Amino acid sequence: MERIVYSFLFISLTVFGFPGTVESRSNARLYLEAQCRTSIYHDLCVETLLPYVTKSVLSPQKLAQISLAVCLLKARQTKEYVNMVAKHFNEGKHYGENQAIKECLHQVDNGVNQITLSVKEFQQMGKDEEDNFVLHEGNVQSWVSAALTNVDMCIDGLSGDGSVRSREKAIIKVKLLNVKQLASNSLLLFTRFASRHRASHIAGIIRLRHSSVVHLFRPSSSSEEDPQINKSAIARV
Repeated sequence: MERIVYSFLFISLTVFGFPGTVESRSNARLYLEAQCRTSIYHDLCVETLLPYVTKSVLSPQKLAQISLAVCLLKARQTKEYVNMVAKHFNEGKHYGENQAIKECLHQVDNGVNQITLSVKEFQQMGKDEEDNFVLHEGNVQSWVSAALTNVDMCIDGLSGDGSVRSREKAIIKVKLLNVKQLASNSLLLFTRFASRHRASHIAGIIRLRHSSVVHLFRPSSSSEEDPQINKSAIARV
């Protein structure tokens, strides 16, 4: 699974990561302003995606994938930093500090795993297309929401624990808040993509059925007053 996820991250953050011209970046910003308009962290949403949007307008699905990929990278970096702090406190035998950081590290580790699972689920959604779409949608939303919960638990734990030295606590909280905001934006972009995709798919089915019914009741060439009706076909519509 690690190789699959890293491959996804590499494709998402390099293939789409062209700088573009000033004009194209200006147009890209306007496009992203519209895509991110309902985000709580609107400015971060735009700035996160801007380096990966060029003259080619990326679909809502690609934007959600890139946002989630960036979130996972930041979550991994945060985990590495918290792990480094935990090792430092452990070597110094600061029990109170070490215990609080260990709990935070456990929560961050859970969060990284959950975001990783959401990335994998999103990949599978693209492969399956309409098959199990709703199932994949629910899984991605559940994993990202769970990751947000773990990040909040770590932030709350550090805020209420006076044993952790202020400098390390401040740095960890800044990193965690960044992950939280990226995850929130990713969840919003994904939910918008999934909702629109489902609506479009349902509309397509309705149009297809309407077209089939019109075709079935169309008058035959032999007699305009006696339409040829395929009863078995009507039953299938």
